Amino acid sequence: MSNSKSGLESISPIVLSVLRVVTALLFIEHGTMKLLDFPASGHPGPALFSLFGLAGMLELIGGTLVALGLYTRIAAFILSGEMAVAYFMAHFPHSFFPTLNGGEAAVLFCFVFLYLSVAGAGSLSFDAVRAKR
Repeated sequence: MSNSKSGLESISPIVLSVLRVVTALLFIEHGTMKLLDFPASGHPGPALFSLFGLAGMLELIGGTLVALGLYTRIAAFILSGEMAVAYFMAHFPHSFFPTLNGGEAAVLFCFVFLYLSVAGAGSLSFDAVRAKR
């Protein structure tokens, strides 16, 4: 039995980086929509010191850190917690089932960010560059 990695195992750190970037870019869009009304949601921006404003700031700043792969573990852990809180505050009261309460995205973001907080940023990240130094 050989100790070399198979083709798929060898690209796993790159695919992890792709998952991180795509997830973060989708997440950033939620923050820009809350704070900057882009893409246009029809709702004016919230007060920054409101719960909705805090969520927008976390999504924009935390999402940017995760997209860059900079301080990924801590940023992803915080964002995972934000999504758990968002799910239980905004979605769960309407129904137990995420497909009925509109909370599928919150659940997915929560668990992808939880995974990234454990797995790290992958090979294509500022965290990887910092680790080499």
